[in-house]
Amino acid sequence: MRKFLIAGNWKMNLNADEGADLVADIVSVAGKQTSVNVCLCPPFTGLESAAKGVEGSNVSLGAQNFHPEPSGAYTGEISAGMLRHLYCSHVILGHSERREYFSETDAFINQKVKTSLESALKPILCVGETLEQRESGQTNEVVRKQVQGGLAEIMASQSEGLVIAYEPVWAIGTGKTATPEMAQEVHAEIRNLLSQQLSEEVANRTRILYGGSMKPENAKELLAQEDIDGGLIGGASLKASSFNAIIEAAIELAS
Repeated sequence: MRKFLIAGNWKMNLNADEGADLVADIVSVAGKQTSVNVCLCPPFTGLESAAKGVEGSNVSLGAQNFHPEPSGAYTGEISAGMLRHLYCSHVILGHSERREYFSETDAFINQKVKTSLESALKPILCVGETLEQRESGQTNEVVRKQVQGGLAEIMASQSEGLVIAYEPVWAIGTGKTATPEMAQEVHAEIRNLLSQQLSEEVANRTRILYGGSMKPENAKELLAQEDIDGGLIGGASLKASSFNAIIEAAIELAS
């Protein structure tokens, strides 16, 4: 049984004080329940205040990125050890915005996945196609390349805690959303890829999140799909009312 994971990706939004207020509002609703896993991923500047806010609750903390090297002359970067020092348990890797705006390749993302697993950080590996790729029938090919590349040279025994997020790039921040059936089809394909590359056991235990504009209005229908195990939430995670509503939809389905 895969427990739902609802993760909030705040992207480059909210200062430390604003983030602390949002954390408090989310913890007040989701901090004591145990039916669903909840993870908040603020920008780096908000991690310390968020860590204090989730302390003692069942809400965990994640980061939006990191550098695969443990230390060194990498101005502006953050290491896995620095994230662990702030009690981060998860890290988002390979987000489409990192791929597009910062030219991150599958090989570089693979380095990060390896480092995260070695550092006891659960990677949330993002994969997904653009609108042009979907319309030309390349969805499965693109997703296969990103899954295989991101998980290259990783053994089944090393994959504990791995999370995959399917984010159709054309549905991020556009208001468009894949239908539950469209999303389920790709999630099932990802699980099949995990079975081939790692093992059936790993595929069955790995949570695959939907990351394309999940919101209160569509959360329950998406989460009801067999292979959708939660959501990587962008815009709807910046307001406690909408994020908590998604958590509550997951709790209702889990009960």
